[in-house]
Amino acid sequence: MSLCHCLACQRRTGSTYGIAAFFRKEDVHVEGSSRRYARPSDSGFPVTFHFCPSCGSTVFWEPQRKPELLAVAVGAFADPAFPAPVQAVYAEHRHPWVEDPIG
Repeated sequence: MSLCHCLACQRRTGSTYGIAAFFRKEDVHVEGSSRRYARPSDSGFPVTFHFCPSCGSTVFWEPQRKPELLAVAVGAFADPAFPAPVQAVYAEHRHPWVEDPIG
């Protein structure tokens, strides 16, 4: 579980951060169609985002820096009991009124 405060995630989500659960690719079965958008990341490796073609929500993404993993948007689970993030990145872009859930 990772919370990202980077400006690209803020733009992508329309919120103050993005949050993802990372799974091994072989443990994820994707069904249905998606629209794709690829962009470079700060690490220089591209990231391919998959969006729902009906509502435009980000569903999952493929970070080329970690090709064995898929990131799934935590909001796609719509489960308030979903585990909290264990790390936060790009804290320098965190909005000052957003609490740090990591501590």
